[in-house]
Amino acid sequence: MWPAVRLQSARLYVITPDRPPDQIIDLARAVVRGGADVVQLRHKALARGQLLELALRFRDLTARAGVLFIVNDHADIALAAGADGVHLGPDDLGVDSARRIAPGGFLIGASASSPEAARKAVAAGADYIGSGPAFSTPIKKEKGVIGPAGVAAVTAAVDVPVFAIGGIEEANIAQLTALGLHRACVIRAIAGAAGPEQATRRLRAMLEE
Repeated sequence: MWPAVRLQSARLYVITPDRPPDQIIDLARAVVRGGADVVQLRHKALARGQLLELALRFRDLTARAGVLFIVNDHADIALAAGADGVHLGPDDLGVDSARRIAPGGFLIGASASSPEAARKAVAAGADYIGSGPAFSTPIKKEKGVIGPAGVAAVTAAVDVPVFAIGGIEEANIAQLTALGLHRACVIRAIAGAAGPEQATRRLRAMLEE
């Protein structure tokens, strides 16, 4: 099935934390078993060669499970590893530039905290949007948090999938679904759980409610 088709039905998008490679692979196996729809490899500390090696391991794992695989920030590593796509932040290669070098069917995600930014990203070629912060996080407290209503505004502004991100956990996910938001990106809610596979399964079910 084409990545773009699978993206349309995706609900739970899991982003990996900065951990040693073997620990990240173990976490990825757990979230795949738990039913994650998308797994993003995000690691700010690994050297690029190590990141590519890890991405190749992710490609094998996710391909066998039929899960979408996204690489954060690095379009070249995503392409070299045969990933399904890349997620680009404001300081990365522009969406329009990435679209020019990407093959057909390659997914490009972008971050946007306002309807205007989301529309601009989609016009440049983004296939999906990560929008937030939906809730406060250790890094972003109340300042800059757009809340569930802000994510809903971004969702209404574009015709591509929008995933809420930022501080999402089991205790607050119902605030998203109450507004008709059934897509979420999580890191700590799963990476910090005692049982990542079980946490993945619970969050995925909550997004369907």
